[in-house]
This record gives sequence, structure tokens and C-alpha cells, in this order.
Amino acid sequence: MLDLSIVSRLSYWCAFIVLYFMFLPYRMGPRLYPFLLGLLRPALPLILGLSIGCSLSLLRVSWIQEEENPCMDSLIGIHGLQHGQQDAPIHDLKPRIIPYSRKPHAPHKKVLRTRYIQSELGFRERLSVVVLSSRSTLNSLAVAVNRTLSPHVSRLVFFTGARGPKIPSGMEVVSHGDERPVWVIYHTLRYIEMHLLNTYDWFYVSQDDTFTNGFHLQEFVSHLSPGPVVYIGQPMEFIGGQEGWRYCHGASGYLLSRALLLSLGPHLDFCRSDILSSRPDEWLGRCLQDTLGIACVAEFQGLRFVSYDLPRNTDVENIDETLLGPALSVHLVKDGMVMYKLQRKLSQIRLHRTYSRIQRLQSEIRNLSSFTPDGDSGLLWPIGVNPPFSPTSRFDLLTWEYFTEMHTFSCPDGAPKCPLQGVWLLDVQQVLEEAVNQLNQRYHPWLQFRKRRLLNGYRRFDPTRGMEYMLDLLLEATTEKGHAGLITKRLSLLRPLGLVEILPMPYVTEATRVQLVLPLMPSDTGHVAGFLDAFATNLLDPQENVALTVLLVYDMGSSGQEKDVYEEVRAMLMELEKRYTFLRLELSSVRTELPSQVRLMEVVSKKHSMDTLFFLMSVWSEVTTEALNRCRMNAIGAWQVFSPVHYQEYSPDISRHGFSIPQYAEFLRDGHFDRLSSSEFCFYNSDFMRARSRMAAVVQEEEDEDNGDIELLELFLRHSELHVFRALEPALVQRFSLKKCNTHLSGEGYHRCVLSNLEALGSRVHLAMALFEQDQTNST
Repeated sequence: MLDLSIVSRLSYWCAFIVLYFMFLPYRMGPRLYPFLLGLLRPALPLILGLSIGCSLSLLRVSWIQEEENPCMDSLIGIHGLQHGQQDAPIHDLKPRIIPYSRKPHAPHKKVLRTRYIQSELGFRERLSVVVLSSRSTLNSLAVAVNRTLSPHVSRLVFFTGARGPKIPSGMEVVSHGDERPVWVIYHTLRYIEMHLLNTYDWFYVSQDDTFTNGFHLQEFVSHLSPGPVVYIGQPMEFIGGQEGWRYCHGASGYLLSRALLLSLGPHLDFCRSDILSSRPDEWLGRCLQDTLGIACVAEFQGLRFVSYDLPRNTDVENIDETLLGPALSVHLVKDGMVMYKLQRKLSQIRLHRTYSRIQRLQSEIRNLSSFTPDGDSGLLWPIGVNPPFSPTSRFDLLTWEYFTEMHTFSCPDGAPKCPLQGVWLLDVQQVLEEAVNQLNQRYHPWLQFRKRRLLNGYRRFDPTRGMEYMLDLLLEATTEKGHAGLITKRLSLLRPLGLVEILPMPYVTEATRVQLVLPLMPSDTGHVAGFLDAFATNLLDPQENVALTVLLVYDMGSSGQEKDVYEEVRAMLMELEKRYTFLRLELSSVRTELPSQVRLMEVVSKKHSMDTLFFLMSVWSEVTTEALNRCRMNAIGAWQVFSPVHYQEYSPDISRHGFSIPQYAEFLRDGHFDRLSSSEFCFYNSDFMRARSRMAAVVQEEEDEDNGDIELLELFLRHSELHVFRALEPALVQRFSLKKCNTHLSGEGYHRCVLSNLEALGSRVHLAMALFEQDQTNST
């Protein structure tokens, strides 16, 4: 393409030449005009055409330049170039499509994605709390701070110069190795910069002799913007410092924004070498003032940092609510018991304020109800609570459960009556106590009530409101004059739903390989064919990312036999491996008299890497894709193991006695969830090895007592800090079988195994029908 500047120049010269020859005869005089006109007459059309073409070209060039000037101006503005520079060619702005090309023999690189969308999008948590402790107070005051503050914050880290030989459990403690106070705060800031700065927006720094109101701290930080460079606390003046310089008192605690720490990071080494101070809070204040020119502020964005100085030998119960209520921190607490009393006092203050707010809102709703179409008749009880659930069909009806003070008549196993135990008994006791208290408050001082007994009790759970109760109480009423009498009164109560929280659960972003582990006993050989058929149909035909490990367990009595009891099993496994060439099949054997889950997994775990995801199975189980995905989702390394509760089929001889057995597809419909069995387990190899090492250390301390015969559920409950998650798994079905209970198991484990076999025979209805038919047969 021809440059536009050259075209414009040619157009100008062409127009100039044409105009010159047009006016040249007039300048030469009237005598030469006819002579020149005769000479130019043949070229006159050419001259006119050139003049018209040049004129039109001149107009077109000017129009194009006017259209392109805004684009050139924007290009110059983007690249920061001056007019006349040619460093930014226009063709660089055109998009280029880069096609995907992969070398045929190059290894495929796995794309790493974060497990949570919050990490992938770069979201940060709001607050992290840092507590400065010491070796002498780590097991006393620091423990009290952890118990009172940790339920209200997402991250609580304790920093100390040196720690003792025993670290309190459940606390995150970082030791720097230097007990000088200034060096402790320096290393703490460095630790925050390296490990916490990309995860949190605000950092609250305090000491272990400072009580912090967790409710108020979260509410305070939630209203702050994390963008500004700010230093919030209780301002204090420097000794001999300049006017206007302030540092935040360390005993009161202070807040540091993320932007402030980002700006302070490059200057920490300078402050450590050039600023001398014996107090860490004063050292930090001088560092911020010298390097960034930032002083401590007590008020920011309309919020004020309030701290309360606790006098010595002060009774916490007698502290004025107006002084303690707005305080974010209470400093110089020398006793852990005082912290617990402060937590109790502040919780009572918050509870009273909540009750007052509820009463105020209820009165406003009651006053505004007169302006609604339904008027006062539209008010629901209790005021401000969601209306009752409205069923859309007869299948959505909420049933009432009848109960007494000691028994309930709606049992999980279908029994007509079962005792109230545990939290259910405590729930009924609290409801009865609250009912009598409400009556005494309403009729005080005219009547005083005392419960004799509960006549009838009904309750139901409403998913939109909570637990509803209806009580018939026999009460003893006493008047002001001392006259007493019995009275029956019906009360309706509601335990409303509290704060509804969404539990954070991981999601599966890729199909993690699951290593199925199948232990086989000599008595299980007849069931292997059914397991392998279901395994191939459910998992291998859809090409699920699974591998299979078959563990052949020999007993000591089979050592002298010539024929292998697992000969047919080996042939079936070889046929399966030929049919599915992509299947990773491992075959191992072990000889033991105590085939417990822990002992068998010790053999398997040594042959796999630490990040292997195991799914322990039984030969009667049928695993589907849904069960496999829930294993991947609920087993989290170094955090949680998953024990699914399978659906156990009842004995066909009892449940289908007198009826024809249906096809195989409908064979597993009549059964129950076996809560007593833990034959299936999903966990990572690293978690198992860590728990096994802890168990070995405990066994060695307990005079070498062998605990290798315990089950995996007991192993993770006793010897690990992992979350053990048990849940009903309808996609994991187990055919009926009478399991052989190992007598070497613990007493509780053996008892669960026996009860599981008994409950697998049939429901109470099935057993009653079988007994009835047996009685009819015997009577005839």
C-alpha cells in the first residue's frame, strides 16, 4: 500500500501544474493566446481530466485523514508517544490467533487448578488474629485467649520467642527462637508477610494478657475497607517524640491493614538496625512514622477503637455495662479465670441486647399489622417467626411425635416405644423447664406454678420455623395468699432455628484415581463372581478412573493343603484383566489369624504412594459411580476420612417368605441402612500411615499391648485428629450375608458385629410374620 502522505503531496503538485497551465496564456498577452490555444487544443481533454481527478483525490485524502486522526490520537495516548514518533506501528494492535499445537511425543502437562473457587478468584478472608505470648504464659493465659477468641475468628496464631516442651493442643504456635520483645514483633511481621499477607485483609495484633471481644472485633472489621494504609488502635505519645507522632498501645491491641504491611515490608530491615527501643509497640510506631509517615489513629471511617483498662482486684460482675459493652479489648488481665468471667459478662450483655431488640421489633410488627389487609388477625405466633410449613400434598405432611418425660413413641428402628437418651432427653427437660418459667413470668405475682408431671407431649420439626412443642402439664398453682391447687394447662412452644450456616465442602474438579481394596476370606470365594460382574458393569464399562487391589487372606490351617482355595478367584481375575486392558489390577496374599482392617491395610499401604486414595470394600458390596464420586468428595487429605453407611439387604428367606424372588434388578429394594457396620471406608494413605504411627507409639507406652486388631473407625477416632465423617450412602448397596465376627476384636466391635447380623435378618414386621406363621404351623 502507498503511504497516505505521499499521495497527498502528489495531489497537491498535480493541481498546481494544471492551474498554472490554465492561467499561463492570460499572462502572455492577447497575441500569443490564439497560438497557444491551438497548440493545447488536442491536449485540452487530458488537462481537464487531470485537474478534475487531482481535485477529487485531494478531497478524498483530506476526508480520510480527518477520519483517522482520532484513532491516531488514541494510539498515541495509549502508548505514551509524542506526535511524530514511529515506535508504535498500527499493525501491532491487530489480534493474533495462536493455534493450539502439541508435539506428538511431548508429555502432557497437567493443568493445576485450585480446589476452591475463592482461591481461584483471589478472594481474601477478612481478619487474622496474631497474639504475642511468652514461654511462661503459653500454657495459661494463651490457652484462655484461645478458648475465648478462637470461636469468633477464622485464624488465630500465637507467636513466642521460645516455647516449652509441651505445646497446648488445638493451638497454632510459631516460635522464633529469640525472646527479645522487639525481635519477636519483627519476626512476627516477617511471618505475616510471607504466609498470611495474600490471604487476609486485616491483621489484629495483641498480647496474651489482653482479652478481646470476638463479637465486637468481627463487627468492627466487617465495616472497614481494606484498601487504605491505616494503623488503628489506642494512640499513645512517644517519650520525647515530635508533636503529632502517635503509636498504638500494644496491650490494647491494634489493627494493621494489608496495604500498610505491603508498604512496610521493604523497610523492616532498616527499622531493625536503626531504631532502638525496648517496647515492641513503640518500636513499630517509630518504624511506621519514620518510613511511611503514618501515626496511630483511634477513629477511622466513622468507627472508634475503644479499649478498657481493667483495674486491679476488680469484680467483673460489678463492672458498668456502659464501660465494658463498647470495649473491643480489655487489657492487663493477669488471670485466665478473669478472661472467662469477662467472656461470660459480655455474652450476657449481648444476649440482653438481643432480647431487647427482639421485643422492639415485635412491637413494631404488632403496630404495623393494623395497616395490613388482614389486620391484627394476620399476626402469626410467635411474632416475627416464619409462618408454618404448608404441605402441597399428603406426602408432605409433618407428623407429630408423641413423647413423655422418659420415653418417645417414634423410634428409628420401628419399635413402638424407646427411652429418651442423650440430647433428646436433655431437650425435653429444657422445654419443660422453659414452659414453667414462662408461666411464672406471665402470672407473677398472682400465681406461682410448679410442675407435677407431663401428661402428654407432642413435637414436630418444621423446616421453616424449628421444633414445635405442644405440652399438657399437670401443675400445682399457689396464690399470693398461699392457697394451692392442681391445674391442667396446655402450652405451645417453639424452639426457632438459629443462624443457618452453609458448611464449606470441597468439590471435585477432576476424577481422582480411587484404589479399591477387596479383602477375601476362604469363605468368600462363592461371592466373588457377583462382585466382579457388578464392578465391571458399574465402573469398568463407563471407564471410571479406578484401580483394584485384591488381597487374598490365608489362615494358618490352610498351609498344608495341596489345592489353592483361591484358584478359581485367580482365574476370574485373569479373565477380567484380559477383558479390560486399561484396568490396573494388583493381587496380593497374606497369611494371618487376625484379619482385621488395620492389619490388612498395613500390607496394602506399603505398596502405594502417600497420596493414594483408598476405598476399602467388602465382597458383598456393589459400588456405583455416585458412591465413587462421594468418596472423592468427602475424603480430604489431612482433614477428613469418610465412612459410608451402606444399604443392607434383609434376608430373602424371611423378608420374602412365601413370595417368588424377583429379578436381580429388583433384588436389593427391601432392607435398611446398617449404622452398626463400618466395612467400607474411604481415606488417604498418608492419613492412615500417620494414624498407624501414633497408635504404635501409644501401644509402646502401654506396655506393648497389641492393638492391631481394631477396626479403621476406631483407629481414626482414637489415634488421629482427623474429622471422621459418617453418612448414609444409598448408592452403596450390600447383599445379605451373615458376617463372621472376629472374636479377637474389642468388646464393642464384636458386639456391633453381632447386632449387625441380627438386624440384617429382617424388620420387626418380617420377624413378626415369620413367628406368626411358625406358631400357625405348630398349632396345626
